[in-house]
Amino acid sequence: MKKTDNMPDDFPGIAYVGATARITLRRPREHNRIDPGDIEVIRSYLADIRQRSDIRAVVFSGLGEKTFSSGYTIQAIVEKLDRSFEDLLDTIENFPLPTICALNGSVYGGATDLALCCDFRIGVRGSRMFMPAAKFGLHYYPGGLRRYVTQIGLAETKRLFLTARAIDDEAMLRIGFLTDLVDSGNLWKKVDEYVDEIAICEPLTVISLKRQLNAIAAADAEAAASRDDYERSLRSDELKRRIGAVAKRD
Repeated sequence: MKKTDNMPDDFPGIAYVGATARITLRRPREHNRIDPGDIEVIRSYLADIRQRSDIRAVVFSGLGEKTFSSGYTIQAIVEKLDRSFEDLLDTIENFPLPTICALNGSVYGGATDLALCCDFRIGVRGSRMFMPAAKFGLHYYPGGLRRYVTQIGLAETKRLFLTARAIDDEAMLRIGFLTDLVDSGNLWKKVDEYVDEIAICEPLTVISLKRQLNAIAAADAEAAASRDDYERSLRSDELKRRIGAVAKRD
């Protein structure tokens, strides 16, 4: 696990494993809370990943078996909550490479939004989630509300936000918060399956598809309707090569 010089041991770490960059929250005794100082650390990791051509997916996870993350440090919500956390989540949502949230345990507060920023969310049995913003008196920021509504729908978003109700693992899967639900011992096996499948696909096409799908979900009409990437792919030598390879097998 990599960390920069003089960085405290409980700051997020990064490890490069095959075609994957794994960013890990490392405060298990404090439910892997996210401190203000973590934001620039994670940003630096994302910048480093962008410079590497061998990485095909980014995985976010947490240490321990109890909690993925309890979200932004509660006291910092009052004292240090500016746009930096929200901007980080927007960056993760729009990161070019596919992102996977390996939820090693339960997830609360702003960490639920971190999970929703990822393209895939794999949870473990026995976990739960809740969004306590209204209980604290916090009107959640618009980007997070948009992610909730587009990912799990308006009715489920209202139920979670307006009641601050906790839900269990099966409900998380049913409403679409989770992409997959596995036994804890199979979490990284499932992550590796996703990464292997992503790695088979043509890299630039994966990036352009993710970009346009996000534009459609965000109701960005111009980007959603663009045919540029589609027409580029039709002209590409890689398309011809891959289709030719399939034809030879048949």
